[in-house]
Amino acid sequence: MATLLQINSSLSGDQGHSSALANQFTERWRERNPGGRVIVRDLARQAIPHLDAERLNAFITPADKRTQAQEEIVAYSDQLIDELRRADAVVFGVPMYNFGVPSTLKAYFDHVARSGETFRYTSSGPEGLLDDKPVYIFAARGGIYQGTDADSQTGYLNTFLAFLGLTDTHFVYAEGMAMSGDHKEKALESAQAEITQLAAA
Repeated sequence: MATLLQINSSLSGDQGHSSALANQFTERWRERNPGGRVIVRDLARQAIPHLDAERLNAFITPADKRTQAQEEIVAYSDQLIDELRRADAVVFGVPMYNFGVPSTLKAYFDHVARSGETFRYTSSGPEGLLDDKPVYIFAARGGIYQGTDADSQTGYLNTFLAFLGLTDTHFVYAEGMAMSGDHKEKALESAQAEITQLAAA
């Protein structure tokens, strides 16, 4: 049974444009995989704690030396990693906030980037430990940033995901959403056309 993991990071939940586009892709995926399983994590509704010293220490403490509290922290991280590891494809809904990804998404990344679990360092550099799989990223922005120095998201997301072993990334941009009604309409139409193409691939 195929499994799709969807992670929405808009603070507006399903009302966010990035979430709506990710949801549209997921519905197309369901149509093509009627027996498939979809796991949805809405980071606005299922808040993931931001990384702090307590959590970092739990991650780096050897398993046989962890306290009960540390075991619980690691078990939560293990659950997120297991979802990511078992998924056959991953979908991210990513708005742009102040030229970066939402802090909720960064918190998620901080929980799934664990040495010895999703990456390791070798004599030739870091090596991702996740099996590669398609990753679809729906990026909604108020302005137009794709291909400019102000687009800090695309490079960061590609770098981070590759660090874990995920290099098969597909970006769909909806830009100019706050510029005018015409910009917004055209951006959504373009993104929806790309969704149709991706879902049929």
